[in-house]
Amino acid sequence: MALRKRKADAAPDEPRVTPKKAKNALAVAKIVGPAVIPVVAPIALRAASEVRDRIDRMKARRLGVAVGDLAQYTGRGGALHARITGVAEAIDEMRDRPNATAEDRTFADKAETTLRQLTAAVRAAERMPTARRRAAHRAVATELDDLEQRLLSRLGI
Repeated sequence: MALRKRKADAAPDEPRVTPKKAKNALAVAKIVGPAVIPVVAPIALRAASEVRDRIDRMKARRLGVAVGDLAQYTGRGGALHARITGVAEAIDEMRDRPNATAEDRTFADKAETTLRQLTAAVRAAERMPTARRRAAHRAVATELDDLEQRLLSRLGI
């Protein structure tokens, strides 16, 4: 009740932060600050490091790559580069299978040529204006979808 009366008695134009309150807050900060910084700084650094690590793990999981390989897939075409690398690895595994046929090896050779061209297209698109880059990325993604579908059908999936 006493608190409500004091608030009601106070003038509505009275500022909450007065020069005296600010001066007192600075004096307290000068005294407490040097004692708190050595305690808070390592905790803040650890927290920032953990946040960065979680962000990296999330990006790596989204791209389907290892966290250590994340630096290779940066830029606007990073996701496409990661997909191209994944398809290339799958094609190499298909070619190296013991029961791989001559047709499988021929398909793998043609697919590797296509993947090299797609990689060059993604790199070239990095320096294009936004609209052209997006169109190029859509075309590369469509071609990758088709190649992945053909690969999966060759693997019997």
